[in-house]
Amino acid sequence: MPTPTDDACPARVNLAAAWATVDERAAGDFWCTLEDRRPGLLPQRDAALFFTALGRLVVDDDDAANRAALLVVLGRAYRRFNLLPHATAIGDALVATVARHRPEALRTVAVESATNAIRRAAARVGDGPAWWHVQVIGHDRPSPDIAILTVRPWRRLPYQPGQAVPVCTPRLPGSWRWLSPANAPRADGTVELHVRAVPAGSVSHRLVHEVRPGELLWLGPPANTGLSLDAARADDLLLVAGGTGLAPLRALVEQVAAAPDGRRVTLVVGARRFTDLYDSISLDKLQCAHDWLTIVPAFSDDAGAAPAERGDALTIALDLHQPGQDVYVCGPPAMLAGARRRMRAAGIPAARIHLPEGFD
Repeated sequence: MPTPTDDACPARVNLAAAWATVDERAAGDFWCTLEDRRPGLLPQRDAALFFTALGRLVVDDDDAANRAALLVVLGRAYRRFNLLPHATAIGDALVATVARHRPEALRTVAVESATNAIRRAAARVGDGPAWWHVQVIGHDRPSPDIAILTVRPWRRLPYQPGQAVPVCTPRLPGSWRWLSPANAPRADGTVELHVRAVPAGSVSHRLVHEVRPGELLWLGPPANTGLSLDAARADDLLLVAGGTGLAPLRALVEQVAAAPDGRRVTLVVGARRFTDLYDSISLDKLQCAHDWLTIVPAFSDDAGAAPAERGDALTIALDLHQPGQDVYVCGPPAMLAGARRRMRAAGIPAARIHLPEGFD
C-alpha cells in the first residue's frame, strides 16, 4: 500500500474528496449512460445505490472494513443482476459519468482493479439479494455514544446469530460498515443493531447522532465472522463480551433460548463501570427467563464492584471457565489483541476458541 509520501496518495485523497461532492444527479446520469449502452441491464430503482457503492470502491481503498463490505455488496449485485459479462461497460459508464460531473477523471486502471476485485468477490458471495431496505422503527440512546437501532426489513433478512451485515445510511451513500445483529431472527423480521460512535467513524456517528425513526437504511448480505454456533454440537458456552461486542453474543443467547438443547451458558459482560452496562435491561430479562443462563458483569474501573466482578472481562471469564465449554469472545480491538494466546495459555483447546475473523 502506498505510504503518505507516495505520489499516488495526494491524487487519491483529492479524488475521494471530489467524489464526496458527486450528488444524486450523477447517479441518474450514470443510469442513463448505462441504459443507452446496455438497455435493461440495471433496474433504475437500484442505480443510485449501485453507483455510489461502485464509485466509493474505486476512489477509496484505504479503509479495509469499508472495502470488504463494498465487495460483498457489489459482488452479490453483479451476480443478482447478471452484470459480470458487462463489467467493462459498467466501468466505462462510471468513468464517463464522473468526468461529466467533476474535472477529476477516474483512472481507468483504478476502475479495472476494482472490477477485478468484484469478480473475485462475486465468486465467493453466492446468490440472493444484494441489499435489503430497512426502516428504523426504534432509536434508543442508552449512553451518549451508543445507539440501539431497531429496524424492520421490507423483505426478511436471512441471517444467523453471530453473523455480521454491511450497513449503509442514505446520509452517507457509498459508505458501508459491518454491524452484527443483537437478536436471533424474530417473527416480525425486526433486527436490533448496536452502534458505538467512534471518533473517526463517519457512518457510526450518523447512525448514533443523526438517524431517526422513520428513516431508511440499507443492509447488505449477511457474512460469517467466526462467531456462529455449530449446529452439530450442543456444548456449554462461555461468552465474553466487551462494549458493543455484546451484540452478536446476545444473539447467540437468544438462539439457544429459541431452541433449548440442554446446554448451559455463561455470559461475561465487560464494562469500565456499572453505568457503562448499556443493555442491562435486556440482559436482566434474559437471565430471569432462563435458568440455564448466568450473566456475570466485569468492571475494569469500578471501585464499588464486588471482588468477583472486578477486573477485565477475559480475566474474569478465564476464572469461570469449565472444561468442555466453547468460548466466544467479541469486543474492541484492545480486548481481542492477545486473547487467543491468553486462552491457549490457560489450557483451552484451540478448537474451542472462537474470535471474530481477523483476530489471532
